[in-house]
Formats: sequence, structure tokens, C-alpha cells
Amino acid sequence: MADEADTAQVVIRPPIAWGLAVMAGLALDWLAPLPFLPADLSAGWLGAMVFIFALALFAWAIMTMTRAGSNVPTNRPTTTIVESGPYRFTRNPIYLGMFLGLIGLAIIFDNLWLLMTLAPFALVIRYGVVAREEAYLDRKFGNEYRGYRSRVRRWL
Repeated sequence: MADEADTAQVVIRPPIAWGLAVMAGLALDWLAPLPFLPADLSAGWLGAMVFIFALALFAWAIMTMTRAGSNVPTNRPTTTIVESGPYRFTRNPIYLGMFLGLIGLAIIFDNLWLLMTLAPFALVIRYGVVAREEAYLDRKFGNEYRGYRSRVRRWL
């Protein structure tokens, strides 16, 4: 593959999509607050734990990918199939961390809008990023990727 074509050609870089989802949820909440938790429930700690878990998963996945010698950014070529660390359990731990991060923030801020941005964010990631990455990895690594795909679930 030529270097320019040796990427998944995703529709949007995932961190940008995540940032847009967070900004949209916060902006909508500023315009029309939409709490979803009972008023007497102090869920800040729960949300913080979910967010910290998400951040830890995200960091673990990035460190594992980097240590394996592959690129993390979607606009750079993938150099190897990584099967260690969180990639033993899910083929997409970085995106799973992003989903959990949105949920954690929604709980922390008691913001239903943030929770609702999860749906469009998940659709963009699933069809505009993951589907393209899977096709790219199949073309580039063939049977090696197909074997990994058969052993490890996409999400959980």
C-alpha cells in the first residue's frame, strides 16, 4: 500500500468526535438543563469512578499499542496486530474507554444531554471509524487479522 493510502481513511478522528460530543452535551445542558438523576442522589463519586476507569482503559490501550510498535492515530498506518493488554478482551478498547468516559461525565454533571450524545457518537465510531478500520486491517493483514477477529469480540 502506498503511504497515503495506508490508513483506514476514517470519516473523523475519534478524539475530535469525542470532543464534539462532549461540547454538544455541555452546550445543550447550558441552554436547557436536563438532569436525569434523583435530586437526593449524590452520584458524583460514581461518575468520577466510571470516568477514571474509562481514562485508565484508554491509557492502557494506548500504551499497549505504542509498546507493540504500532501507531495509535487513525491517520497513520497500522504496523501490527496487537493482541496483548486490553486487546485480549476487546478489539476496540480505546473507543470503549471513550464511550465510558461520556457516561462518566454524564453522571458527574447529571446531564442527560451528554448521555444522549452517546448514541450519535457511537454510530459515528461504529460505522465511520471501526467499519473502515476493520476493512483496512483485513486488506493489510489478511488471515492474521481474521484470526484475531475470530478470537476477540469487537466490543465485549
